[in-house]
Amino acid sequence: MQGFNRWIPPDYDPKRHHTLNDYQGKKALGDRERKRDQGILITRFELPFNIWCATCNNHIGMGVRYNAEKKKIGNYYSTPIYSFRCKCHLCSGWFEIQTDPKNTAYVVTSGARKQEQDWDPEENGGFAAHDTDPNKPPEDPLASLEKTNTIKHNVETVVKPRIEALQDLSEHYNSDPYAMSSKLRKSFREEKKVLKRKRELDDDFKSRYSLPEDLSLVAEDDVRQEAKDIWTSEKKDFDRHAADAKRALEVDVGSTPVARAMNLASGSSSSRRIAKLPSRLSNSKPTPGKSLASTLLLNSLRRSDPFLSRTTTVPKLAKAKPTGLIVRR
Repeated sequence: MQGFNRWIPPDYDPKRHHTLNDYQGKKALGDRERKRDQGILITRFELPFNIWCATCNNHIGMGVRYNAEKKKIGNYYSTPIYSFRCKCHLCSGWFEIQTDPKNTAYVVTSGARKQEQDWDPEENGGFAAHDTDPNKPPEDPLASLEKTNTIKHNVETVVKPRIEALQDLSEHYNSDPYAMSSKLRKSFREEKKVLKRKRELDDDFKSRYSLPEDLSLVAEDDVRQEAKDIWTSEKKDFDRHAADAKRALEVDVGSTPVARAMNLASGSSSSRRIAKLPSRLSNSKPTPGKSLASTLLLNSLRRSDPFLSRTTTVPKLAKAKPTGLIVRR
């Protein structure tokens, strides 16, 4: 009981009573300490799970709170074990719940039974948080020792050298903080000077040609490189289109009158026609009728097109011997 902003009796002596609780004959926790001589403290306890009362056989849900009698009943190593004795609010029966530090859980010891609703992670595709299998054999001590030796060897050969290298690198960079800071600030100043000079040149160029201030200028090298890239790509497209046009022209040349006349004058057809003709016809010599027809066709073309005589060469015709005559020397 605090004495701030409270009435203090006239016969209260701080040296004799020490506190107002001693003067009133009360304890700091009040009625909660009525069984302190038995090692019991009245606390507010909330049920950690659903239970069935053994006295009235009623269901008590998780989260119901009771004024429980808390008492220390033992230790698990250095962790104390507490028991909570509660009185059922549906009847006059008592039940007791204890802590289980080994399995980090609560255990019902008397007066009730727990409703089993534990979620098994292994059945749902997870991993068990605690190994609760009582039939599991003990771990092989030799395997444990081998694992420990492997970890030690890995620490000595991999982890420790890596940590030492990182420490050396940290000492190298942090041995002289002033020198490192000076070097860094010097590089910053140089970059700042370059940017400032570039900004001044841009502002002067904009003011000279009355350009807007928010216009961003690009370096000449960047413009040249961009133009070069565009020119290279356009040249590749042009060369490809030119090659396609040339290929199409070569295909269509065989269908012109000049080509037909030259083929007729040479006395042989294209490779495709030769391949289709029989062997007795493909090796035949030009006849006088074909030679005369080719000559007339070329003369007609030269007459109609004066530029044809400059570009077209008349093939040499083979002199055919007249049929039905015997030539004697």
